[in-house]
Amino acid sequence: MQKLIEGLHHFQSTVFGNQRELFERLAQGQSPETLFITCADSRIDPCLLTNSQPGELFILRNAGNLVPPYGAVRGGEAASIEFAVAGLGVKDVVVCGHSHCGAMKGLLAPPPADEFPALTEWLSHAEATKRIMRDKYCEHDATQKLNIAIQENVLAQLENLRTHPAVASALSQGRLRLHGWVYKIETGEVFGYDPDARQFILLTQRPAAAQTLRRVEI
Repeated sequence: MQKLIEGLHHFQSTVFGNQRELFERLAQGQSPETLFITCADSRIDPCLLTNSQPGELFILRNAGNLVPPYGAVRGGEAASIEFAVAGLGVKDVVVCGHSHCGAMKGLLAPPPADEFPALTEWLSHAEATKRIMRDKYCEHDATQKLNIAIQENVLAQLENLRTHPAVASALSQGRLRLHGWVYKIETGEVFGYDPDARQFILLTQRPAAAQTLRRVEI
C-alpha cells in the first residue's frame, strides 16, 4: 500500500502538474473513440500498450476478457458496452486476449467448483470456446491448446458482442468496427484477427507480408 501512496504523490506533484490542461478538459466530459475489452490480468496495461492518454480508451476488464451474450447476465459488462456504444458513440471495440491467460487455463482444466464457485459460473460464458477446443483440437498438447484457446476465445467473444442490441444497431449502420487482438506478454507483440485472411497477423506488419497463421504461437 505504501508504494501506491508514493505513486499518488508522484502523480499529483509531477504527472498532473505537467498535464493540468488535459485533466481540466477531461473534467468537462469524455469522448473516447474505442471501447477496449481485456482481461483483469495485472500484466496488461491497455493505455501503456496502445500509448493512449487519459480519455482516449473506455476500458472494460474482467477475468478472461469475456462478453456474456446479451440477456445472459444483468451485470456491468452489458451496461458498460451499451453506454460506450450508444451513449459515448465509440467507433471501435477491441477484444484483447493475452498469452498465459489464467482464465483460459481454468477453462481447459477447471478448478474445483466448490472452491471457486463464482469463477466456475463466470467461465460458463466461454462455453463456446470450451466446446471448440474439445471438438476440434483434442489432439494438441497442453501448451498448444492454451495458445489456441486464447485466440478462439477472442473470436467467440466478438460473436457474443454482436448479440448486444446497441452493438448490432451500430454495426448495421456502419458506425462501429469490431477487432480481435492477442497480446504476447513476453515479446510485447500484438496480433490482430484479419477476417478476410481468417488468421491473426502481427499488427505492426503489413497484411500481405504477414506469415503468422491463425493459431499463432503465443
